[in-house]
Amino acid sequence: MARRGTPAGGARKQSRPERRGGRSAGRAEREPVSRAVGGGLAELIPDRERPEGWTLLIDGAPQSHVDLADPTHLSFAYQRRLGHVVDLVAPPQQPLRVLHLGGGAFTLARYAAATRPRTTQQIVEVDAPLVALVRDRLPLDAQARVRVRATDAREGLGKVQDGWADLVIADVFDGARTPAHLTSAEFLTEVRRVLKPGGSYAANLADGPPLTHLRGQVATAAAVFPELALAADPVVWRGRRFGNAVLLASDLPLPVAEFTRRVASDPHPGRVEHGRALTDFTGGAAVVTDASARPSPAPPPSVFEGS
Repeated sequence: MARRGTPAGGARKQSRPERRGGRSAGRAEREPVSRAVGGGLAELIPDRERPEGWTLLIDGAPQSHVDLADPTHLSFAYQRRLGHVVDLVAPPQQPLRVLHLGGGAFTLARYAAATRPRTTQQIVEVDAPLVALVRDRLPLDAQARVRVRATDAREGLGKVQDGWADLVIADVFDGARTPAHLTSAEFLTEVRRVLKPGGSYAANLADGPPLTHLRGQVATAAAVFPELALAADPVVWRGRRFGNAVLLASDLPLPVAEFTRRVASDPHPGRVEHGRALTDFTGGAAVVTDASARPSPAPPPSVFEGS
């Protein structure tokens, strides 16, 4: 589904993981790892098809996938779409400043470091025990310019200076639900404050029929950013299944055509809407404020069956 960051999360060619728990340990220690963290029971499950791949689960729900040997490999569909955003917000190889709200297994931070050398990143992840587990078992490259703060996402956002980030990525879940205080126009106004002019915001959202939460999030983003695009699986668009959607926003025109092409050619193809079609999708949904904010809906149990 998506990573978890508790009531607000923290938070990616990263070359090689540190030897203390990385490449050598990845080959020698292929047994599952379990540890109690702030958000529940975290498990690292070895990927049988990728010798240095691991899936992070919390309370049985898949949160992130990491391949220590190839940080450009993005297994989950929503992570691939966020990866497309990292690729498209600036010319190839250009270093960025990226703020990750929600950490998980640091998958997108590893991807950005691998594809954009010299990129500077901050991860804000509230779950300190989860951060410790990931650092220990899935260590970042010692040369990566990544700083991790163990604090609430909105609190951490408030400490970032004006105009610091080229890209802000929000992927925060508590019990598979986005916390209410990360769904409001006030929150997005803080995101825009942190972005450079022309910077981009990307968010992993989750919803199911009748997509009330997703419509409200699009309407709220439209009240703060003039340019929007939304990517999701066709069955999610049609309101037939609970799933993830990736929202992209900016104050300048977005690379919609290329984003659409990439999303459509993914292993699990998705559809991108923008402009008038996206406005029509909101159906007149009200802008979410701090006073009216609610967490995103909980996914039905069937979402994780067979995980």
